[in-house]
Amino acid sequence: VAAGHEGLLFLHAGEQILLAALVQLAEHIVQQEHRVLSGDPGSGSRFGSNKLLCPLEGKPLFRHGLDTLAGLVRARKDCDLTIVSRYGPVLEAAQAAGARAVDSPDSARGLSFTIRAGLSALSPISPEDFLLFAAADQPRLGSGTAARLLDAARPGVLTAAACWEGQPGNPVLFSAALLPELEALTGDQGGRVVLRRHWDLCVLIPVEDPLELADADTPEALLALRQGESDTFEPS
Repeated sequence: VAAGHEGLLFLHAGEQILLAALVQLAEHIVQQEHRVLSGDPGSGSRFGSNKLLCPLEGKPLFRHGLDTLAGLVRARKDCDLTIVSRYGPVLEAAQAAGARAVDSPDSARGLSFTIRAGLSALSPISPEDFLLFAAADQPRLGSGTAARLLDAARPGVLTAAACWEGQPGNPVLFSAALLPELEALTGDQGGRVVLRRHWDLCVLIPVEDPLELADADTPEALLALRQGESDTFEPS
């Protein structure tokens, strides 16, 4: 969803599929009853190391988003979670959380490769479904926001996005009608490219706190998240 990330999260639900890109984790979530797939952003070049493994409040950065989504799936009873990553610790954590783990070594070549790996693992995807992309380096994302995005997956909706004061961020929901466009992405292109094409039809879902949309793209941004500063959210 956001440029510069190799990871996503797809959520596939019965007549809805939600895909969320866990922005630095390459976590994919999909729902068919509600299925979830997560992807892996990897070692962010702006960060200087594998930020997903950096500690935040006693656990790796990526675990915050993974735990939130896994908990949501368990509570809804109608979801399953699939994680797509090129990192062993992420895949192991996904399996421990009850998710399907998909190895994606090509994620290093760009976000589009992670997206295709996730979509391939979820195939076949019904036309009525939706995909929710979330970001793995968004540790403050609330389960309520993810749930409201899942609830937005209904007939007639093409895309939906979490937002703060009208500015979109992750997660982003896509109708399966947009699968050809998502599969056609190249290089480091992500779902944001598709979202911009259909911005006039996007349903905006406000978050309760701008920190939900903040990601840890740099060591400074991670420090700001630790200190609870909300100015780390910069809409793309």
